[in-house]
Amino acid sequence: MTLTRLIIGAVLSLACGAGLAADFKTVGTAPAVLYDAPSTKGHKLYIVPRGAPLEIVLAYGDWVKVRDVNGDTAWTPLRGLTAKRNVVARAANTKVRSAEDEASAVVFIADKGVLLELLEPGANGWTRVRHRDGLTGFVRSSEIWGN
Repeated sequence: MTLTRLIIGAVLSLACGAGLAADFKTVGTAPAVLYDAPSTKGHKLYIVPRGAPLEIVLAYGDWVKVRDVNGDTAWTPLRGLTAKRNVVARAANTKVRSAEDEASAVVFIADKGVLLELLEPGANGWTRVRHRDGLTGFVRSSEIWGN
């Protein structure tokens, strides 16, 4: 009986953890206007440039509450976001390497705030990314936001 309870508890634990994974979208071709409420009648707070990643916090009809790279939350219409995934370099001199290894060659260095396309989500603490110039490589998952 105790073993069964342990197994059920472990399965439920894993199921709950999977449901807590962050959901990210990217601002589409036009900049996104962020509001203080889920309506165009709300106050406009700020504009997020195209290509910027946003974390979906809550969905309400055709609107989503999002969190930006600075941790600020606001509302925006879901139709302005795309499933394409971009990430942002968190710090100056973020090294993008040729392989998932600190000893591998540096392909390029991204400055703080540089947008990178997410190619493959993090494995073993590394994420494969592409710069808009076409260069690709691996960056430590902890050094980017939006993954």
